[in-house]
Amino acid sequence: MVTLKEIAERCHVSATTVSNVINGKAKTSKETERRILSVIEETGYKPNEVAKGLRLQRTRTIAIIAEDIAQFTVPPIIEGIMEYCERENYRVSVRNLRLYARWADTWYDQEIAYHSVLDPVLRDLQSARVEGIIYIAGHARVIHCCSDDYPIPVVMAYAFSDSPAVPSVVIDDEMSAFEEVSYLLKMGHKRIGVIGGRVENNHTQQRLLGYQRALFEEGILFDPNLVYYGDWTRESGYNGAKELYERGVTAFFGISDKMSGGIYDFLEEKGLRVGRDISVIGFDDESIAAYYRPGLTTTALPLSQIGHTSARLLIDRLEKRLEDVPGDRPQVIKIPCTMVYRDSVALASG
Repeated sequence: MVTLKEIAERCHVSATTVSNVINGKAKTSKETERRILSVIEETGYKPNEVAKGLRLQRTRTIAIIAEDIAQFTVPPIIEGIMEYCERENYRVSVRNLRLYARWADTWYDQEIAYHSVLDPVLRDLQSARVEGIIYIAGHARVIHCCSDDYPIPVVMAYAFSDSPAVPSVVIDDEMSAFEEVSYLLKMGHKRIGVIGGRVENNHTQQRLLGYQRALFEEGILFDPNLVYYGDWTRESGYNGAKELYERGVTAFFGISDKMSGGIYDFLEEKGLRVGRDISVIGFDDESIAAYYRPGLTTTALPLSQIGHTSARLLIDRLEKRLEDVPGDRPQVIKIPCTMVYRDSVALASG
């Protein structure tokens, strides 16, 4: 087993300097401190003692790791985090991985590339002695962002963790889709076409479950021929509407507002009036939804509340308001969305 003296020799410093760094009493340069912590991590030297030492001197700093700050969901989550942290007298730093800017949507299953960007950030945050981390995903999926023995508490926002030590705060996709489709059913629509994202996507799967449950509760059989899987683009909304319209639908459920814009494009070409001849609902309440003509009935994501809840979970843990004992499964907190009623839905004819 590696000794403190060996750590010192590898870093070309004294054993006292290493001890001071471990115990949060370092009087050395940031570069030397960072090098010592990096060697400690690499060798596995008494990780519990390192974590203890890092907590001795509180920084009251929380780090946000965003997969890509340009994703429309991310800024409101950050705002919710910062508002809560400010109230609790915690500072916030933001690290932007820029995953979509680097690789568009091709990185989802590229673990080596993903960790080549993430892991240096995790090491740097450990050296910077942040007290906690909130990881903000660009889209909902199961994420393994750090090892179970990572010494800094982590909360996952807008995605699911695979670790019992990392709680997750997400939107309630299924319930929100159920409410929207139930509204269409109450308006008399029986053949509702669904234009979804990629079939393997968590948002697609959960929103489709809500659609199916709403049909089931009305005694309507689920017809897989009324589901089109796209790629979240406006063009895929257009293509899906073109295909499903021929199957006699009276209403469309576009599971994103962007794809719903493509539905509008197709219906306009057909000379059909949304909200009169045929109905459309979306999902997300992006700013553009209010400017479609007519305005799109959709559901607003509770993004600021996700940030607020994530920060509360983390700070409650840091302040010992919560017992820090993870269960057998990751904790998941689902935040409901809010329906936004505009003019894109009409009573079904006949």
